[in-house]
Amino acid sequence: MTSAALTPILADRLSALDEVPASTDGSPSPELLAALDAFGATVGDYRAPDVDVIEAAAPGPHGTVPIRIYQSTNRRPSHGLVWVHGGGFMFGDLDMPESDVVARELVVRASIVVVAVDYRLCVDGVHFPVPHDDVHAAFEWASKSTLLRDEGGWAIGGASAGGNLTAGVAQRLRDEGAGASALVLAYPVVHHHLPGGSPVHRARLATLPAALRFPAAMTETINANFLGGNDAETPYAFAALGDLHGLPRTLVIVGDHDELTPSGEDFARRLAECAVPVEMDRVVGVAHGHLNVPGLPEALASIDRIADFVTGM
Repeated sequence: MTSAALTPILADRLSALDEVPASTDGSPSPELLAALDAFGATVGDYRAPDVDVIEAAAPGPHGTVPIRIYQSTNRRPSHGLVWVHGGGFMFGDLDMPESDVVARELVVRASIVVVAVDYRLCVDGVHFPVPHDDVHAAFEWASKSTLLRDEGGWAIGGASAGGNLTAGVAQRLRDEGAGASALVLAYPVVHHHLPGGSPVHRARLATLPAALRFPAAMTETINANFLGGNDAETPYAFAALGDLHGLPRTLVIVGDHDELTPSGEDFARRLAECAVPVEMDRVVGVAHGHLNVPGLPEALASIDRIADFVTGM
């Protein structure tokens, strides 16, 4: 299978996904995981930057939350970012490129320290609000730390399911009178039921193999597992269902071959209607999770964009 509209690097990798059945409930088979690993393999001879990395933990209501601090070896940063990986609330860790590579690149591109959060996944009876509370606890820890100079403050951001968690935490911080300096959402899922995209967007998605799709039945199963019996309108569970006034300035990054794009686009539009300063980047030629492909030019460009936004450039 080929798709001229995908960036050539990704289009050349689509054959790895041929004949691989998609997940129906967000739990990928070993075969699907192997195919997705091939699709997301490191580009060329790319190597992530070498930075100082410290393993730590933040106290939280459900126990300590493992965190990983990324910082420069020779300068004290002026800005901080609490960063949260995706994975359908059930998968992902601090070693995945969407967490580790993004954090390393941000450190070398700007005066930023990154605190990556190893929140509890929604497996074995864990559901909302546990991962939300973990991310909130990590932000509270970071904001009280001495990692920064007294200049830029702490932003919060995440990708996919991590975008959901950070958007909800941003609402909670606003309600607590604290607040983050900025919010960064990469291809987030902030709706319980995904908004429908345009006919052009749906036609573009139809060119993708099933393994790269997020049909409504799958996303609703994933979201139901996340909620664990809570109502979708429970405060902070799905940020798009709550009050958006007073949120920090926000950057939303989406891809043009991603089922979740309408969620991010609708959220950005509603933020603007609520007088929240918002910037919207639509990345051409990428499927969901482009930050999880180490060395992909479009991913590195998005990381540049995040660095500039967090530092106010």
